Amino acid sequence: MLAESSEVLLDEGNGAGWAERHDEAWEERESRNQLKHVAGLGELKDVTEVEYRKVRLERVVLVGVWSSAKTTQAKAEESLRELAALAETAGAEVCDGLLQHRLKPDAATYVGSGKAREIADIVAREEADTIVVDDDLPPSQRRGLEDAAKVKVVDRTAVILDIFAQHATSREGKAQVELAQLEYMLPRLRGWGGSLSRQAGGRAAGADGGIGSRGPGETKIEMDRRVIRTRIARLKRQIREMAPAREVKRGSRRRYGLPTIAVVGYTNAGKSSLTNRLTGSTELVENALFATLDTAVRRAKARDGRLYAYVDTVGFVRRLPTQLVEAFKSTLEEVAEADVILHVVDGSHPDPFSQIDAVNEVLSGIDGAESIPRVIAFNKADMCDEATLERLAALEPDAHIVSAFDGRGVDALRDAVESLLPVPNVHVDALLPYTAGALLSQVREYGHVGSVEWRDDGVRVVADVDAHLAARIVAVAVD
Repeated sequence: MLAESSEVLLDEGNGAGWAERHDEAWEERESRNQLKHVAGLGELKDVTEVEYRKVRLERVVLVGVWSSAKTTQAKAEESLRELAALAETAGAEVCDGLLQHRLKPDAATYVGSGKAREIADIVAREEADTIVVDDDLPPSQRRGLEDAAKVKVVDRTAVILDIFAQHATSREGKAQVELAQLEYMLPRLRGWGGSLSRQAGGRAAGADGGIGSRGPGETKIEMDRRVIRTRIARLKRQIREMAPAREVKRGSRRRYGLPTIAVVGYTNAGKSSLTNRLTGSTELVENALFATLDTAVRRAKARDGRLYAYVDTVGFVRRLPTQLVEAFKSTLEEVAEADVILHVVDGSHPDPFSQIDAVNEVLSGIDGAESIPRVIAFNKADMCDEATLERLAALEPDAHIVSAFDGRGVDALRDAVESLLPVPNVHVDALLPYTAGALLSQVREYGHVGSVEWRDDGVRVVADVDAHLAARIVAVAVD
């Protein structure tokens, strides 16, 4: 029995088959672990824009790590393409994009020492200045990858913060971005050698530097951290002091019962373009990520004559840095104060539902946002084929398919939004004198008018208004 088993094990054909299977498994493992270039990145489509610039654009190589347990290769590639769009918005030229499949990022260099050397060769060949990692890197991994590649390494959070810093225009927006940058920078400070040390004191300095080398007992990094913490405290105080101005603006809208529609969505989904189409305004529109950072309020008039307002908010993105969420809480307060949330989605995006999930994740962190009625609008229908439009309609039947470019579906969306506007809760039936024309105009603008009858002794108004306006009507009504 044992001899027969030995003959089977030593059979030449079975040995060759085992070796062949072993080779196939080894090749499959090598193929799985090697760096994969993401197609479509690093191909400069139009060099004329670069040629006229005196200063060469920063050249970057994108690097990402993905695990089968957390995501798929298709989603990892889509995330890297989004990172490429972020890098280009920040002012960089993408040379290449690399993905590595591994169980988890390497603790020292994020990609492992061998892959770090491969990336260093690619960086040298492309003459790149920076490596951009599609993750939030701890300082140790960033330092390890920098030492291996010999170029600057930044992570996804740093790129987003850089874009916000470029696009912030208002005083409050600039303060919010600076606060987020400092909170990101604080744990990542590091020194470069003994020249920054100021900790030697007493006898500790006598053996080396002698007189004149004794410092105050605080390293340069500790001094920098203290300065940053002081600046963070000052910025937080300034942002708190700006709150009354925002409250005054919101208070005036509440005082007149002006309903508000918060326009939210993924960055570059076309929120500003759609707001312009709905209100007839000319707010800044740009085909770029995070073009809108400062809240913009635009008035609109419903079909029954009532006034309401659209509040255009900052766009969201996957893995939005927690520093930005905290810093822009004052801006996100507009969402919590709204009567309706209009969620704009880029219908032409390869995976619009992942964008919906990313926005819903941010909204879930805003107190009171869950109870506000929502309307979903798939924008950019002019850039979608019929199959895509049918798929969107089937997967989200209650959503509206619109195009801010050609106006398709905008009227139906406007009607849906206006149908959700809150109805004023005080019913009035009053006779106003002809001298109260301004009050009658406000009733038309901020209330729901049932009827207006012009009589010899005044104007009889039947309407639904808010409590503030009802009190003014009662005060001037003819007995």
